[in-house]
Amino acid sequence: MASTWFFLLALLAVSISNAFASDPSQLQDFCVADKMSQVLVNGFACKDPAAITVEDFFFSGLHMAGNTSNRQGSAVTGVNVAQISGLNTLGISLARVDYAPYGLNPPHIHPRATEILTILEGSLYVGFVTSNPENKLFTKVLNKGDVFVFPQGLIHFQFNYGTKDVIALAALSSQNPGVITIANAVFGSKPFILDDILAKAFQVEKKIVDRIQAQF
Repeated sequence: MASTWFFLLALLAVSISNAFASDPSQLQDFCVADKMSQVLVNGFACKDPAAITVEDFFFSGLHMAGNTSNRQGSAVTGVNVAQISGLNTLGISLARVDYAPYGLNPPHIHPRATEILTILEGSLYVGFVTSNPENKLFTKVLNKGDVFVFPQGLIHFQFNYGTKDVIALAALSSQNPGVITIANAVFGSKPFILDDILAKAFQVEKKIVDRIQAQF
């Protein structure tokens, strides 16, 4: 009898685990984000349906190039729940990425989304690195019309190795994918991570760490 109960409890645990392993199905047509709400939820509370307008599902601007006159030579124009309130709970977003000649979208991760990138103009050298312990690097040169996938949570990058501007369009599997740029997080945290820690982690002298942190 005890073994039967144990089996049933184990089966229930597996069932519950599977039930919460992915986002829940939609329970209504949409849940437009109410960005003024004081209710704390995972995402945004729903806007009063009576106050919803067509503008809650609209964004204009992806035809305009981003400003790439920065140190990295790239610009990301995001279209997520921050720009389109109607994306709330729908699990999808877009981004236009512009790259100046030799521009870089530096190594980063999206903690909440897989990314699929399409080249609209030009060519890019792209890649991602698998998790420990293999840390295997997958790279590819992409040309106009090519598509490449960056799995969720893995470090990835894009580099324009040519002398012409490049335009890409990225789709992401979250209305709020998030982004963590590795260099910014490690060397530009507020407050700084102790240089003793970073010197040991990267096996370099502290003065090198201090010099890098000064850039942020």
